[in-house]
Amino acid sequence: MNTALWIAQAFVALVVTLTGSAKLFVPREQLGRQMHWATSWPRGRIKLLGLAEVAGAVGLILPMATRIAPVLTPIAALCLLVLMLGAIGTHRRLGERFLPAVVVGALCVCIAIGRFAGFAG
Repeated sequence: MNTALWIAQAFVALVVTLTGSAKLFVPREQLGRQMHWATSWPRGRIKLLGLAEVAGAVGLILPMATRIAPVLTPIAALCLLVLMLGAIGTHRRLGERFLPAVVVGALCVCIAIGRFAGFAG
C-alpha cells in the first residue's frame, strides 16, 4: 500500500509541478493558446494558481520523505483536490476536456485517505 501511495504521490506531484510551473513561467498570451481560460484571467491570479500547484506538489512529497510533519502530505492532497474541483468546473463550463483533472483529483482522494489511514493504524 505504501508503494502505491508513493507512486500516486509522485505522479500527482509531477503533473501539478509541470502545470503549475507553466502557469508561473509561461507568458499569459502563450499559455492561453493551450489553456483557453487563461486569456480571461488576470496574470496575478494565474501566477497564484501556479504557485498553489507547485506548493501542493512539494507538500505531497517533502513531509513524508523527510518525516517532518508527515500529516501535511494528506492535507496537501486535499488542498490539491480543491484545486482540481475548480479545474473540473472551469473546464466543463468552457466545454473543454476535464478528465485529466478528474483523474488527478481521484488520486488526491486516494492519497489523502491512504495517508490519513496510516496515522490511525
